[in-house]
Amino acid sequence: METTFLSSDDVTRFAPMSALVDAVEDAFAAYERGDVQMPAKSYIDLPQYNGDFRAMPAYMDAGEWDAAGIKWVNVHPDNPDANDLPTVMGTMIYSDPETGFPLAVMDGTELTMRRTGAAAAVATDHLAVEDARSLGIVGAGVQSYAQLEAISEVRPIEEVVVSDLDEAAVEAFLEAFGDEFDVRRGSIAEAAGCDVLSTVTPVREPIVSRADLGEHTHVNAMGADADGKHELADEVLLEAKLVIDDYEQTTHSGEINVPWQDGTLTEADIHAQIGEIVVGSSPGRTDADAITVFDSTGLAIQDVAAARVVYDRARSANADSLALMRSD
Repeated sequence: METTFLSSDDVTRFAPMSALVDAVEDAFAAYERGDVQMPAKSYIDLPQYNGDFRAMPAYMDAGEWDAAGIKWVNVHPDNPDANDLPTVMGTMIYSDPETGFPLAVMDGTELTMRRTGAAAAVATDHLAVEDARSLGIVGAGVQSYAQLEAISEVRPIEEVVVSDLDEAAVEAFLEAFGDEFDVRRGSIAEAAGCDVLSTVTPVREPIVSRADLGEHTHVNAMGADADGKHELADEVLLEAKLVIDDYEQTTHSGEINVPWQDGTLTEADIHAQIGEIVVGSSPGRTDADAITVFDSTGLAIQDVAAARVVYDRARSANADSLALMRSD
């Protein structure tokens, strides 16, 4: 057997967003049904570098899924300005559960970006109004691109409002999507007034208030991934139909971690985990709902599901290439 090495470009090529959305939804369902093993995400904190490392192993054994892997990932917010490197970088090892053989080692940076977008799309599909056509994005970093690409897979997005203090980042986003969508820069309030809002910032003081949001806005809170991070005002979380990806992770390091730890938010305020909605044991959006919030911390099963998509498609492409060579 041989280990396949897949670069960032390979991951992009072999991870079409439509396939990733389906795979991540399958992963959420498998988690809810108990068909996975996923030890808690472990952290190595590096305050002297304003960063951390995270180890994320998982195994999925659900129907056609029999997949295992581990991602080693960092989060260093100073990287773009100080080191000309991404904030988040990672390496994914995808293994054969039967033998333990490493089938692939692939770029985990692109994998993380794309599966995170796919997770927001799954939540949006279950929690946003059916005719959502406008998307607001607060934070114009690399994840903003994945948010738009993924969410436009599940809703007919036409208008996009992006907000960021970094004018160059906003300009790059407008240039990337200006031919495909009606894209404009705007304030946080203008972005938050859209049908769907994705927040992808590392802030520790809330930047989105209830007054900013539209009457039926669905919010994907994607930025909080460590203790102390907090993008949405407590009043938003208390009023919304609040959905999380994982109880242990969100209470420790998700959007709800700050109000949870100070007692403002309790278990009674959480509607469901996203897996419960995917499998139908809890309702998604109903006619009675106003604002909805998805608190996403990122689960290792998302990485394993995405890695399988990449590996299977890369292997198929290689087989097709070899077949063409033989026919020549």
